Amino acid sequence: MYYIYSMEKKIIRTDNAPAPIGPYNQAVQFGNMLFVSGQIAIDPKTGELYTGDIQTETKLVMENLKAILTEAGMDFNNVLKSTIFLMDMGQFAQVNEVYGSYFTENPPARETVQVAGLPKGVKVEISVVAAK
Repeated sequence: MYYIYSMEKKIIRTDNAPAPIGPYNQAVQFGNMLFVSGQIAIDPKTGELYTGDIQTETKLVMENLKAILTEAGMDFNNVLKSTIFLMDMGQFAQVNEVYGSYFTENPPARETVQVAGLPKGVKVEISVVAAK
């Protein structure tokens, strides 16, 4: 006997995180899995790009991720995997300190890579995969 399970792709959108700046969504939920697009340091209230110190930039990125997770009924405890894109690996320790403050126990799997460029010239972008 064969069983066919049908799952729907659900678009997750919140005004508490920046609107996409291209042809993508903030997040897509498929079954119990949530795929959150890379977030950068745009203030969702003003639409302004933050261009100051790396710690504040990272905090804004994490808050944008938090808003999207919340909209999907999840939080950082649901995150299974994250990817951090950095313009300068020399800033890894500062980014890691802020990032780590959002994962109090059982942090997710992760990779961190230095890249040649990021959208709008930001210093850090982070994406996550989560599950309920």
